[in-house]
Order: sequence, then C-alpha cells, then structure tokens
Amino acid sequence: MGISIWQLLIVLGIVILLFGTKKLRNIGSDLGGAIRGFKKSMNEEDKKDTDPDAIEENADAKVHETGAEEKPRDKSHS
Repeated sequence: MGISIWQLLIVLGIVILLFGTKKLRNIGSDLGGAIRGFKKSMNEEDKKDTDPDAIEENADAKVHETGAEEKPRDKSHS
C-alpha cells in the first residue's frame, strides 16, 4: 500500500499554501545552483587529478600554505 497521486496532490497543495509559489521557486533555484556548483567543483577536482601540470601546481600551493621553503625547480625536462 503506497502513496496515491491524490495524497501527493494534497501534500503539494498544503506546501504551496504554507510557503507560496514564489518562495518555493526561490528554494528550487537555490538548490539547483548549489547542485551545479558541486558538480562543477567535482569536475575541476577530477581534471586536477589527471593533469600532471595541475598536480605540480597543487603541490606548490600546498607548500605555500604550510609556509615551507620552496625548492628551485629544474626546468630542463619541461
């Protein structure tokens, strides 16, 4: 015994009465923007993991964050 379409419509009607359509639209767009931002950051992380230049830049950034001295890089094999 599941939820029927009529029960879902009643719940939807109550939610619309409580929050209003404008507020529900704003919540939906905010949620969509958050999901898009999350997916974008996940794709950027995947690219960083597979790109050798990005791996070196990420390692350099971590050295700067910790305050450790940076060693001179050998540019002969670039």
